[in-house]
Amino acid sequence: MNAPPAGHGDPRVAFEAAKLGLWTFLATEVLLFGALFTAYTVFRVKYPAMFQSEHLKLNRVLGTLNTLVLITSSLAVVLGVDAIRKGKARLLERYFGATVFLGAVFLCVKYIEWTEEFRHGLYPGTNIFFSLYFMMTGLHGIHVILGMGVLAYVVVLSRRGRFSAGYHTPVEVAGLYWHFVDLVWIYLLPLLYLIG
Repeated sequence: MNAPPAGHGDPRVAFEAAKLGLWTFLATEVLLFGALFTAYTVFRVKYPAMFQSEHLKLNRVLGTLNTLVLITSSLAVVLGVDAIRKGKARLLERYFGATVFLGAVFLCVKYIEWTEEFRHGLYPGTNIFFSLYFMMTGLHGIHVILGMGVLAYVVVLSRRGRFSAGYHTPVEVAGLYWHFVDLVWIYLLPLLYLIG
C-alpha cells in the first residue's frame, strides 16, 4: 500500500496535524509530571536530611538497568521509524515488537524493585520521599503500559498493510510518545536514585 488510507488526504498535512495533536497532549503530560517534579523539589528543600537518607534505600543497580533498557527501546523505535520511511514494514514490526518486549522487561524489573522495597517495609505513605517515589514511578509505569499498547497496535496495523514509505503518520506519532516516556525516566533516575 503506497498511499494513505482513504480520508487521510495529503500525508504531510496528516502528519503535521497528528504531530500537533500529540504535542498538545504531551504538554498536558508535562504539566502533570512537572507538578510532581515541583512537589519533589519543594519537599527536598524542606526535608533535605530525609531525602538524603531515604534515596539510599533505592536499588541503583535496578534503576540503572531500567535506564539501559529504556534507552535501548528508544533506539529500537528510531530504527523502526527509519525502516518504515524506507518502506520496510516487516522491519518496523520487528523493531516495534522489540520495543514492546523491552517495555515488558522494564516493568518486570520495576516489579522486582517494588517487591524488594515492600519486603523492607517501604510503602507509599512511609514518608514523603517514598510517597513521591511510588507516585512518580507508578505513573511512569502506567505510561509505559500505554506506550506498549500503542506500539503493539501499530504493529497490528502494519501487518494489515496500513503503512508504507508514503504513509506512516501513526508510526511517527507512536514513536514520539515512546520517546516522551523514556525522557520522563531520564529525569526520574537522577532525582530519585542519584542525587544525594
